[in-house]
Amino acid sequence: MAILSLSLGSNIDVDINIHSAVTALQEKFSDLRCSSVYESEAIGFVGDKFLNLVAVTNCEADLQYIVDYLKALEDALGRDRSQPRFSARPIDIDILAYGEVSGSACGISLPRAEITQNAFVLRPLAELLPDSVHCPDGLTYAELWENFDQSSQKLWRIDLDRQQRLTNSS
Repeated sequence: MAILSLSLGSNIDVDINIHSAVTALQEKFSDLRCSSVYESEAIGFVGDKFLNLVAVTNCEADLQYIVDYLKALEDALGRDRSQPRFSARPIDIDILAYGEVSGSACGISLPRAEITQNAFVLRPLAELLPDSVHCPDGLTYAELWENFDQSSQKLWRIDLDRQQRLTNSS
């Protein structure tokens, strides 16, 4: 069984889209755990702020199946793939890592470079898996976050009550 880690983000109808994505993922992966929800500035374009979180689960599914499932979920939640890479979106779900898979697999590169480049990925990942080692660097996610230039990207945890509404499916 492999640990699957996912990054979720939205800056269009964020409450609805993040809640819908987390609910669908909880239905698919019964042991899904979610980080706190963070709000951040848009990176790479001028736009509304994003809500972001990381989710992890133990998974036995084939990587291609997961890639296809996540694309279908994004599409069902209104993702328009004709838009530029850096643009507003109702939902973006990226596979950050899948077990020990390293390099190019199923059209994606794992572990994703965004782990060490974006605070909105690294901080929640360090929250959920602080002692897990990021294979390319040999450092834990907690160490990577500690070494990250935290002043370079604005990021803040949102209100706990709001987070609980977003990440609880009951």
